[in-house]
Amino acid sequence: MRLSVDHRTTYRFSSPQARLTQLLRLIPDGTHDQSVASWNLHVDCDARLRHGRDGFGNRTTMLYVEGPIESIEIAVSGEVLTHSSNGVVHGAHEPLPPAVFLRATPLTTPDADIAAFASAIPDGDPITRLHALNLAVHRRFALDRGRAVAGRSAITAFSQGAASPRDMAQVFITAARVLDVPARYVSGYSPVCAVGAGRPAPHGWAEAYVAGLGWVAFDPCTGLSADEAYARVAVALDSAGAAPVAGSRLGEGEEMLDVDLHVDRSGQ
Repeated sequence: MRLSVDHRTTYRFSSPQARLTQLLRLIPDGTHDQSVASWNLHVDCDARLRHGRDGFGNRTTMLYVEGPIESIEIAVSGEVLTHSSNGVVHGAHEPLPPAVFLRATPLTTPDADIAAFASAIPDGDPITRLHALNLAVHRRFALDRGRAVAGRSAITAFSQGAASPRDMAQVFITAARVLDVPARYVSGYSPVCAVGAGRPAPHGWAEAYVAGLGWVAFDPCTGLSADEAYARVAVALDSAGAAPVAGSRLGEGEEMLDVDLHVDRSGQ
């Protein structure tokens, strides 16, 4: 499948900023299951860019802008070719052992309710149990099509009747770790589970590690494994660690954020 992506993030400031520093996780990596046919990163002001990788192996770009700056647009566009793999991830850059992804974070720490929810998943072989967990998370929540709330923990999301794709993924990750299964958050692009005025937003799903099989992608937003309609960009212990844009600014005033994203798919 050919996925075409046009993603623009615009920041506007009520007062000019003296300095802006951003960590971007906006460049997908090639694996055996996805090939980056073309990809461009553009910033609409004079900026210094430094490319690298973070501790999880994600491709990163550090962005530095000296002010005064009143607004900035960060845009990526390109095409990714994907192939069906039944959800199994092949050939990804993996600098860390799976056991690292058993570690809880403030966003993925379970409470008694999540622990009970996970423990209620019927016993079975690991992959069957993970599919059952994925479907259970999917059935528990209505899809919240608004913009995801930054910094919402799995505990807070679990207490709600509706959840964003990001929230559902973090609940799945938290519950999988209760079952002693390494699990991680994935950020990327997909036209499934469109949010916000019927358009897709940067998507989030999960991967869990199965011995003898490797990392397997699960999307509780659909209740299914991620397929060729997903372009994988970054992984981390939680959604904060895989956020497409994160950083800091030096200056007074408020920050306004606008995101415009279009993902189109076509057969190869």
